[in-house]
This record gives sequence, C-alpha cells and structure tokens, in this order.
Amino acid sequence: MNDRENETIIDEMVQQLLANGTDAFPEIISSIWNKAMRVEREAHLGAGRYERTDGREGYAAGCKPRSVQSRVGKLDLLVPQVRDSSEPFYPRTLQRGCRSERALPLAAAEMYVQGVSTRRVETVFKALGIESFSAEQVSNAAKEMDEELGKWRNRRLDCVKVLFLGATYQKVRVDGVAVDLATFIVTGIFGDGHRAIIAVDSAFDEAEIHWRNVLKGLVERGLHGLKLIVSDAHQGLAAARKAVFAGVKWQRCQLHLQHNAQAKITKTSLKSQVASDIRNIFNAPSFSKSDSTGRSRLERASSACSPTRLPSSGSSPPSAWR
Repeated sequence: MNDRENETIIDEMVQQLLANGTDAFPEIISSIWNKAMRVEREAHLGAGRYERTDGREGYAAGCKPRSVQSRVGKLDLLVPQVRDSSEPFYPRTLQRGCRSERALPLAAAEMYVQGVSTRRVETVFKALGIESFSAEQVSNAAKEMDEELGKWRNRRLDCVKVLFLGATYQKVRVDGVAVDLATFIVTGIFGDGHRAIIAVDSAFDEAEIHWRNVLKGLVERGLHGLKLIVSDAHQGLAAARKAVFAGVKWQRCQLHLQHNAQAKITKTSLKSQVASDIRNIFNAPSFSKSDSTGRSRLERASSACSPTRLPSSGSSPPSAWR
C-alpha cells in the first residue's frame, strides 16, 4: 500500500466520522480489518495484487462474507480465500479478534444460566455501551452452550477403574418457585490413572430411580472395567448401585462419614478433633490398629456424643471401619 492509498483510506474514514459520528465505527473497523486480512493473504501468497512472481504460494480466490458481533456493533467482514496453496490460509487477525469478542456471548450465556432474563441481559449490555446484543442473541448463546454440554454429557467412555458418586443440592426456579434440585456428580479414575468428571445430571431428589438412571447411562456410554465405587450410604444410591453394578466393591466416603460423625458432636471445639480421629482410623496400617484407635477415640468422645449412638464395650466395631 503506497502513501496515496493510505491518505485516501484515512480521508474516507474521516468523512464517515464527520457524517455519522460514532455510528460509523462498525463500518470503519470493518474496512480496516478487511484490509489487514488482505495484507495477510498477500504475505501468505508471497505476491501482491496483480503481481507475478515465480515463488508465489497459490492464488487469491475472492472473499467469503462473515459477520462478527463486537462491542461497537455488527461487523461485516470479507475473509480472503486462496487456492492451490501448499498450506491452508486463515487470517490470524480474525482468529485473535474472534477470541476476544467470544467473551460477549459467553458472558451472556453465563448470565442466562444464573437466572437473569434475556431482556435484563440485553439491558445490562446496553448499559455497558453494547447496543447490538439482543435478547434473541442471548437465547442463541445459551442454546449453543446447551448443545456443547450435551456433547460432553453423551461422550463415549472407556475403562474406568473407580467411581466417586455424590450429589449436591442447588436452588433452581421451577414455574416461578425456587426449589431444591439434586445435582448428581460422577467422577471416575480411568485405566491410565487420570481422574475426570464423567457425568453430571439432576433430579428433584436422590431416589433410587434417579441414581439408577445415572449409573445406567454410564454403562450405555461404554463404561467397563469397574473395580470400586466410593460414595456415601444414601439408601437410594445404595439400591441403585447394587442393581446396576452388582458385585463391584464399595467403600464408604470418608468425608461423608466424617461429616456424619461431626453432626453428633455437641461441642464445636471437638469437631476438628473428631475429623482428625476418623482420618487416623482410616489411615491405620492394619485392622487391629484401626480397631484399637477407634475404641480409644470413642471412649474419649463419649462425653460429647449421644449415649444411644455409642456401641457397648463388648460389641464389634462399626462396619464403616472394616
């Protein structure tokens, strides 16, 4: 680009600003961006417009229209195309620009998921000076996120040696009323040793039928090679586990056992000590050591626990220690 061409482009931009003010920003930015992509194409081809060279890498093949939503409005771009090139061409300026502007629909989708209405999201964006983001675009962004989540939830599984099962409750709005919704989270340790969340689902409670659907979904997605399941002692989960993975060893989650035990302690000052005692019991090198440690800790904590919850001195240790 020579000096005269530069002056002509600058003059055109100045005239657009004088005529339309800030409304001209989208058109001006589009013009600059299109020019930058054409410069990239010339560098890729090793030849300028109408230039003949022996070492050129392919030929210009027109442009493909593309729209990009930005903070200044909709940008109408013309993405340069090439043919007969040994290497594929895609403008780096377009990649960088799209990464920064992708934050807009992601932010809109996150607000929508958090319960903000599409109209309110639109109002927030306008307050930030983003006039071009409509309620329809917010809905589309949320739809795209749902599609990506669907692909992740239905991906195929492989050999999973260990499953960690748990649920947490979240407040959601159903028919205008806030209710508690159980969110099932399944973490797996794969055959090669790496750990990952492999399933997330939800229902109104942790009944057996809901847990069974979650576990059956894992099998349908190809899960195999399971050796151990770690979870709490919830009745619905236990029944589903036995129905779908009969014969697979089960271990009670130490964290849930710790919380259950702490709930029986009336003195706040003793709760951390109880948690430490339970860790020592589970980490004991042998069953006999675990048994003796547990009994001594029970005797020490007897003053803080409900008497009806303590085993007699001649009884067997709780099954969770075994």
